[in-house]
Amino acid sequence: MIPWSVLYLVSEWVIRLIMLVEVTRRRQPKSAMAWLLVIFFIPWVGLVLYIFIGRNRLPQRRIGIHSRLLTELQTVRNRFKNHPHIVHPHLNQDQISTVTLAQRLGYMPILGGNDMELISGSEDLINKLIADIDIAKYHVHLLFYIFTDDETGRRVADALYRAVKRGVTCRVLVDAVGSRTMIKTLGDHMKNQGIELYPALPVNVFRQFMARIDLRNHRKLAIIDCEIAYTGSQNITNPGYGHKDLAWRDLTVRLTGPVVLELQAVFISDWYYETDEILKGKDIFPKPKITGSIPVQTLPSGPNYPMENYQRMVVAALHSARQKVTITTPYFVPDEAFLQAIQVAILRGVKVELIVPQKSDQKVVGAATCSYYDDMLDFGANLYLFTDGLVHAKTMTIDNDISFIGTSNIDMRSFSLNFEINMVLYGLDVTEKIRIEQNKFKDKSVKLTNEVWRNRSLLRRVFQAIAKLLSPLL
Repeated sequence: MIPWSVLYLVSEWVIRLIMLVEVTRRRQPKSAMAWLLVIFFIPWVGLVLYIFIGRNRLPQRRIGIHSRLLTELQTVRNRFKNHPHIVHPHLNQDQISTVTLAQRLGYMPILGGNDMELISGSEDLINKLIADIDIAKYHVHLLFYIFTDDETGRRVADALYRAVKRGVTCRVLVDAVGSRTMIKTLGDHMKNQGIELYPALPVNVFRQFMARIDLRNHRKLAIIDCEIAYTGSQNITNPGYGHKDLAWRDLTVRLTGPVVLELQAVFISDWYYETDEILKGKDIFPKPKITGSIPVQTLPSGPNYPMENYQRMVVAALHSARQKVTITTPYFVPDEAFLQAIQVAILRGVKVELIVPQKSDQKVVGAATCSYYDDMLDFGANLYLFTDGLVHAKTMTIDNDISFIGTSNIDMRSFSLNFEINMVLYGLDVTEKIRIEQNKFKDKSVKLTNEVWRNRSLLRRVFQAIAKLLSPLL
């Protein structure tokens, strides 16, 4: 009889050999190497992890829904393509190429005639959102990764209750993992009050056979009567996100104008995925109103798109930079293409600024972020560590022409796995407004130097090196 120890040893080598073929067939080289590192050291654990979170794919049903929905929304796009109330802005040649790329990546055209307001304080954002919900006439659509059963979450829920009593239809989507506690507590009460609430990407024991269970809907989106929209980094939660000693510093944009139609289309897409209901009607897509002069373009992203479209967009933007790039992000775990784009930009004489938290809420991801500081400092980037809480704003400004604000971090998860939404804004005025907010973050940061960074402890160096090896999996 063969001893169990021998059978176990043989099974480990069988796993290694089979996964050597499987992993390299399905993944990019860097990510494949990280997975093989885990599998070769701990085969059975690595195999289980790969089954649950290693396959970057969606259920075939969801892929089919996405294709059908694009066809369905084509009629909406055609309806507004040459609408007299939609302004198509005149741009310079460099901006036109960016517009074309964004449209081909996210299927959303650029729309002029918009106005925007940047909101940096959590309390200010919630107050404005509640005020807008209180004047809603037809519908309120909310889509958030985190909706917490805390003071902030209950305040927003109360505003929805008041809206329902006025006859306003309130639809709410929350991520099944990010809002799991709220779904079981506050969520039941919201449904009893007449709010249509659904979990996005629900997790169960059977779902892992169809898709990896950590594909999450990371979007933050609010739409009121298809006239007002909010998006950015802010979730529906207290500023501390449950932490007593760390406050999140977010940045949200409040938009009015034709671009709200695009954000409505994103919500309708996600609503359809979870409910099989396509929302239609004049109140869903009303005649757009010109409210300003800002050209804006919506760029949704996620694993249902054929490529990592936000990653392609920001890398292309970095290659187009000529003077200055400023980035704020809570998590910085870039891929090789993004790092190379930063290096090339600096070599061309572009000033690159990166603002990240000094203290992270996630130890492993925070260590992985720190592991890239050597590269950034060696390139000649200006690296700032935010000290007044956790900078959670996800922004990028390119020269004086183009800016990004939305939900995507600069990491593999946002590039490849999460459903995200980002706004591309064009023009000097709007870029300056976002850069003012970036400078506020920079003013509350300390600049990191090579000398200081190289004096960190050996233990931190080792932990960061291990985290960097695993960064393609984070």
